[in-house]
Order: sequence, then C-alpha cells, then structure tokens
Amino acid sequence: MIPLLFSSVLAGLLALLLYQRTVYPFFWVDLIYYLKLRRYGKSLQARMKSGIITYLDCFLHQARKNPNKPFIIFESQTLSYRDVDRRSNRIANAFRAHGSPGQGDIVAMLMCNEPDFICVWLGLCKLGCEVAFLNNNIKAKSLLHCFRSCGAKTLVVGADPDLVCLVEEVLPDLKKDNMALWVVGHTAPSEEFTSLLDKVESMSGESSSDLPKVNIMSNFLFIFTSGTTGLSKAARVGHLKAVLSMAFFEMCGATSEDIIYITLPLYHMSASLLGIGGCIQLGATCVLKKKFSASQFWKDCVKHDVTVVQYIGELCRYLCNHPAVPEERAHRVRLAAGSGLRSDVWRQFVQRFGSRIKIREGYGLTEAGIGFLNYTEEVGPIGRAGYFNKLSMPFELLRHDPVSYEAVRTPAGRCIRAQNGEAGILVAPLSAMNQFLGYAGNQVQSEKKLLRGVFKDGDVFFNTGDLLLHDDQDFLYFRDRIGDTFRWKGENVSTTEVSEAVGLLDFIQEANIYGVTIPGNEGRAGMAAIVLQQDHKLNGSELYDHLVKTLPAYAWPRFLRIQTSLDVTETFKQQKVKLVTEGFDPDVSHDLLYFLDVSQKEYTLLTVSLYQDIVNGKIKV
Repeated sequence: MIPLLFSSVLAGLLALLLYQRTVYPFFWVDLIYYLKLRRYGKSLQARMKSGIITYLDCFLHQARKNPNKPFIIFESQTLSYRDVDRRSNRIANAFRAHGSPGQGDIVAMLMCNEPDFICVWLGLCKLGCEVAFLNNNIKAKSLLHCFRSCGAKTLVVGADPDLVCLVEEVLPDLKKDNMALWVVGHTAPSEEFTSLLDKVESMSGESSSDLPKVNIMSNFLFIFTSGTTGLSKAARVGHLKAVLSMAFFEMCGATSEDIIYITLPLYHMSASLLGIGGCIQLGATCVLKKKFSASQFWKDCVKHDVTVVQYIGELCRYLCNHPAVPEERAHRVRLAAGSGLRSDVWRQFVQRFGSRIKIREGYGLTEAGIGFLNYTEEVGPIGRAGYFNKLSMPFELLRHDPVSYEAVRTPAGRCIRAQNGEAGILVAPLSAMNQFLGYAGNQVQSEKKLLRGVFKDGDVFFNTGDLLLHDDQDFLYFRDRIGDTFRWKGENVSTTEVSEAVGLLDFIQEANIYGVTIPGNEGRAGMAAIVLQQDHKLNGSELYDHLVKTLPAYAWPRFLRIQTSLDVTETFKQQKVKLVTEGFDPDVSHDLLYFLDVSQKEYTLLTVSLYQDIVNGKIKV
C-alpha cells in the first residue's frame, strides 16, 4: 500500500513538474529573483535601522569597513575608499572655510569623468548640498537654462579648458545671477573664479562636523533629462531612489571581489548611481575611464583584470564594429550589465568576445523608480512581467493612439490595458518605492508626466513615455520612445530644442525634427523636414556652422528633407508619423534629401548610391 501511495505521489509530482516546465518554464527563476529582491529589501531595512540610510552613508560604511580596498582606478592613480573619504573631507572643509556653499544649497557640477568628480560630489553631500550634474556636451544657452531651472547659485567646473571656455561664454549672465564660480584647479582662469585644489591641500582630511540629517524621501540630486518642450528638464532624484539604484550590480550577480569597468559619463544616472553606487554597495573596485574608447576597451580590461563591464547598447555596437585586437579574447570579463542592447548586437557581442560573458540587460528611468532586469539567458528582453515581478514592481502597459501617442480611454474615461503582443505605454502607480519628485522649476511638465483616473477615481500613474511589449512568455521588450524625444549616441535628444535652434537661421521658415532608424545603429538619427523662406536656398555650410555653435553633436540633424509645407494635425501639431516611416530613403520620398557630411562641414545631396552606402555601413553616421 505504502509503495503504491509513494509511486502515485511521485508520479503526481513529476506530472506537476512537467506541467510547470511546459506552461511556466521561468517559474523557478522568477521566484528565486523575487526572493533575492525580498532579501535585499530586508537587509536594506536592517541597514537603515542601524543608521546607514543614504548614498553617502553607504560610502562611509565601506570606507570604515574596507578602508584600504582600492575604490577608484583612473589612469595612473589608485584611490582607496579611505583616500576618497579623506579627499572629500578636505574638499568639504575647503568649501566650509570659504563660507559657502552650505546645507540646503544647490550646487551645479560641470566636470568630466575623473576621481575628483566623485570626491567633489561626496564633499558637497557632506555639507548637505543638493548637487546638479550638468552634461558636459551642452552649449552656452543650455548651460544658463540648467542653472536657472534647478536654482543653483554655485557652479563647480572641472579644469578642462573646454569646460572653462563654455562657462566664460556666459560669464556676464552668471554675474547678473550672482553665481559663485569654483574651478577644480590650483589656479583660477580669471578673477571671476575661485580655485579649489590649492585650498584643499591645506585642509584636514578629517570630518570636522556631524553629517546633516536627511529625510530619505527628500531630494538628493538633479539630473537633466531631454525636454519635450525645449531645453533639458532638471529631474529630481530622491535619496531613496539613489539607494535603491545602488543594488543594480548586486542584482546582476556582481560581488565585492569584482573589478568593474565604467566608461559612461558620470553626469548620467547609469554611471553615477548604478555604476559608482553599485561599486559602493558591493565594496568593489571601479576602473574609471575619462571617456569610452573602443581601441582601449579590451586592453584596459586585461591590464586591470576587469571582471564586470557596464554598457549602453551603442558602446557594444562600437566594440563589435572595431577591428579585432588580441586582448578581446584574453580578458576575464564574466558579466556585462547595462541597457539598450539590440538582440543582433547582443548575439554578436557574446559570440565574438566570449560565451562566458553573461549579459544582464535592464531598463530604468531617471525620474521614477520603475525598472526591470532580464536575469534570464533569453536574448533581447529588458525584463520579466510575471506574477512575482508585478508583486515587487507594479506596472501596466496601456493601449495608445498611434498618431497622438496618448493613452486610449473608454467612454467612461478609463484607460485600456494593452494585450500581450501589443506595444503599450509603460505606466506605474506612484508609491513610496516609485517616487516622482517632479522637474525643478517646471510644474507644467511635471504634471504632464502623470496620468490620473487610469482605472479608478483618484489613482495616479507615472507615464514613462516608452512603448513596451509583453509577450506570451511574460518577457518585456522595449519598442520605442514616444513623444518629442529620441535617443542617439546614448543621449536623449529633444526635438523641440533642435527645432528652435535650426529655426534661428534666416533662410529657414519652419523645421520639423524627428528620429529615423539606420540599419546597424542603436537608437534614431536626427532628421529635419525643412521649409525654406521664400526666395532663399539651403545653405548647408552655414547650417553646419550654426549647429556646432548651438547644439551638441549627438543632436545635429544628420539628414534634411526639403518641403514646401509641413504636414500638421487638425490642432496644428506637426505630423511626424509619416516622416518617420519614410525615413531618408530617396526612392520613397519625392522631396530633396540631404546628408550631413561632417568631414566636409556641409550637407550634400542624398543620392540612391549614397543612401545604399549609409544603410550598408560603408559610411558611418
């Protein structure tokens, strides 16, 4: 009787296991990741109860726990956790001795990747300042806008001559705004600046006072994102989001023994919070690069014994397109973590650089806490959307209008969930774990990111502005960024900002900016549909010179389409859908098309043969 009962139970279990593997093949991997998140959450709560609450607290904890552990390797320098702690103390003490900035002040930082970016940032945190990271590719007009929108009254600029020159372009305006200017050098370029490093040398490396008390739900940073109505928006990043972001590498499978290579710009959340923060969370070592170099990438990995690399999709594509080097097969990299990696590049990357490299593709936003991670071996998805995933991070995909990109609502005013296999707008309910602190100085745009009454009265969801697809196996795929932004060269481009810049030229009457896909390239390249002023001709060289002065290179329109008038909707909004669909193919468009030849500093007529060379990759864009 007992053997028969045992056999029946065993058969039932085997049948159940077979059913699970057939119908829910990712059940166990989803459950294990969910439990891992729960375990991290409990450890985070315990840590906070012990007083380790903020990003700064986490760093100070590692500086006490592993003082001699190498933290930052940069060129010929190696700084331990203690070295960075003491240098950031000296910087804080130098500011304190000067009398400003102080607790509650907003300080803008305009610096390239270097150890002092981190030391200045942490030093300002020790003073209780809120720091605003500025994109070092921006131009003068954008720079002024960034200061004024976030409310900064102090600017710390790196000693890089290009950055100093950029600031000097707007000195009269900065003086009117009573902006305090510091340069991270031993001498000041002019009397308007105060030098920092000469003062740092005479300061004590000890912390001279208790750290300011912090509300975990309050603002920590300002990070600038592409503005859909013009210039960049200063997104507020809370202390809680910053601390949660630090778990990224740990969730990907990195450990304290890893050496992590970061080439992304520190002014982006990816490098500063996920990258540097991820290293701090683990107590790992970071090899920091001033900027990404495809030719040096694998050489650096071998030289520094790198085991983990952080990427964006464009970076991986550059590596795959670069000529082979011996080091690309001699490295010890076991994990690549990041976002924006296309499936074809993903496969090529692993095939070429080593099948032992695990890819951990994720998705996240600067403004809110919603995020995903593909912790499986499936190529292409950005994450999972099963039962356990929604327990830890609630979200919805909403059906949208393909022309207006607005969420479709029922006659009762409620939104409609997208079906599996149908791309939908990603939205997430606001909560303590999914904060949205808004954009500084821009209440209108802050409100536009919120959807109210989505499924019932009183509910409020954050609208990511991204289209995702949920398939029948509960995988999530990124499909597109909607609205008036597109992504190129790893940066968000505001179509309105580009349109305003292009429209300043006297021979251009109107311009409609949009992004177009180019085979083999990540994101979308900028294209401008232009209406010329009556009796004027296109002056490509003048347009190029104007773009150099007004916009960063990633925002330049790479293609032009000359039209007699722009298509608009019944509410006079510019139509982009047809233009995006037709792209830059001269066989499809009946309008004259032009291509930006950077080597000639001119827009040249886009012929069929030139088009073929671009799509075949013979001409790099």
